[in-house]
Amino acid sequence: MTNAESALSAQRSWAIEVEGVEKSFELDGGRRVVALDGLDLRIAKGEFVALIGPSGCGKSTILRLVTALEEPTAGRVSVEGTAPRALSRAHRLGVAFQDHALLPWLTVRANVALPYKVAGRPVDRERVSSLLKLVGLVGFEDARPSQLSGGMRQRASIARALVLKPDLLLLDEPFGALDAVTRRHMNVELQRIWSEQRITTLLVTHSVDEAVFLADRVVAMSGRPGKIVKSVEVPFGRPRRTELQRTPEFHRLADELTVTLEPESRA
Repeated sequence: MTNAESALSAQRSWAIEVEGVEKSFELDGGRRVVALDGLDLRIAKGEFVALIGPSGCGKSTILRLVTALEEPTAGRVSVEGTAPRALSRAHRLGVAFQDHALLPWLTVRANVALPYKVAGRPVDRERVSSLLKLVGLVGFEDARPSQLSGGMRQRASIARALVLKPDLLLLDEPFGALDAVTRRHMNVELQRIWSEQRITTLLVTHSVDEAVFLADRVVAMSGRPGKIVKSVEVPFGRPRRTELQRTPEFHRLADELTVTLEPESRA
């Protein structure tokens, strides 16, 4: 870290700090694969950061480190100033993946309320109802996941991730399985939901356009072993409308980030 970065770090309140992290895995046969190598990443409280990079670069590994599903081989991961496992045990992390993971035998309302039961807390029915309203699922509270569209299932998944008022929202390709039109609509919906909650958010996505549309800052990673090669502040104000994606400024920034991901730009 440079002196200027150290001074900035001292002035800001970091929600996530990843310092000098290496993560390696041992495959069958004893071969060792380094997924992350000397990675540094800091995310401020209330910031929305999108993480992009080629397949296999370690984007999802970073999420797994932050959620305490993995431990770093070397380096340090801190979330809200403490070890990720402590926040995970306290149910202060909200997570939504590409697979919505809704329980098919439960209603939408029961799925959203499920984290209360997992945490051993009484269900706050008012909170559940307010989140169902926030994500646009009023009228579908008693539906089963199979009765919902893909986009509606993802809305329910995001509501469930938010229900315990977590300190962080972690999203791993939440719209990757949706068609292009539904995905664009869900980007608008997620921006609206985030604007009301203003929760620190880390989004992993393969879509550069999605990253630029949603995030305050886009962080680009290299191929394996994953390192950060570029961090760009997104200059567009909020709320952002779909028309933004047709402007020269949007395309210029998206193109700049896309070029960063091309192998020849990292040679």
